[in-house]
Amino acid sequence: MAPTAFTPAFTALLILLLLPRSYSSEELIDTDNLIPQSDVDLLEFPLNLEFLEAEFFLYGAFGYGLDKVAPHLAQGGPTPTGARWAHLDPFTRDVIKQFAYQEVGHLRAIQRKVKGFTRPQLDLSAASFAKVADSAFGHPLHPPFDPYASGLHFLLASYLVPYVGLTGYVGTIPKLQGATSRRLVVGLLGVESGQDAVIRALLYEHSRTKVPPYGITVAEFTYRFSALRDKLGHAGLKDEGLVVPPSLGAEGRSEGNVLAGDADSVAYDRTPEEILRIVYGGGNEHVPGGFYPKGANGRIARSHLLQAS
Repeated sequence: MAPTAFTPAFTALLILLLLPRSYSSEELIDTDNLIPQSDVDLLEFPLNLEFLEAEFFLYGAFGYGLDKVAPHLAQGGPTPTGARWAHLDPFTRDVIKQFAYQEVGHLRAIQRKVKGFTRPQLDLSAASFAKVADSAFGHPLHPPFDPYASGLHFLLASYLVPYVGLTGYVGTIPKLQGATSRRLVVGLLGVESGQDAVIRALLYEHSRTKVPPYGITVAEFTYRFSALRDKLGHAGLKDEGLVVPPSLGAEGRSEGNVLAGDADSVAYDRTPEEILRIVYGGGNEHVPGGFYPKGANGRIARSHLLQAS
């Protein structure tokens, strides 16, 4: 009898049947569009920060936000309160304009992969940023810090924004199961880290400049903001200002710290809980406030609010 000729389809089916049962279909199948269910919440959570960044940069550069530029991305969420056009010099306005459009792209990229959620209520008022500055220095600044007052003020306020998202993406990547999910987050991380680097570099050039009208240097502002985020995050050192003790600089040999990193100059990571503690402004992921007066959206963030109720 002649040997049986197996078709390619039959051979593939036979191989699948003989593989160990420990392999799941998600591990065996790699498609361009497959998002494992376990990844969905992790991909949706960053939308909270992307909404904040998009609105802050859009309003700062143009005086209007997503409701005019890309209203469908807001998915019916409320318009931010307090956000407004900033008094920026032409160079800074050009940089912030680029950041603004990049954030619109980030929102679209995430919403192409997962359903997402409505834009959360955001408080981007000068008073909201002033509270952060007051907390960082341990006393009220006079006059209250206003991120919209000048290019330098806006860059200092921007120092508060992309870096938090950056550390969140670094913490998310190891938890993702799907190749498509990882590719998306790595791409987002690349641009977020670039934004943070640009902000830090622009501020580093003026690190010894005293911010009017406070007589406090740019370096001191960044040190205070970073220390506050570490304090609120309750997870140790994951934030560094532009000037640090040499022991914290690259290879323990530099006071200049244009990029933040650990002892091996590797980016720090944060969990969603750490991020919520920071952006809520109170160090508690169960108590909304700060830039999110009604809390962040998505299953991860809302689950913490339910635990508190």
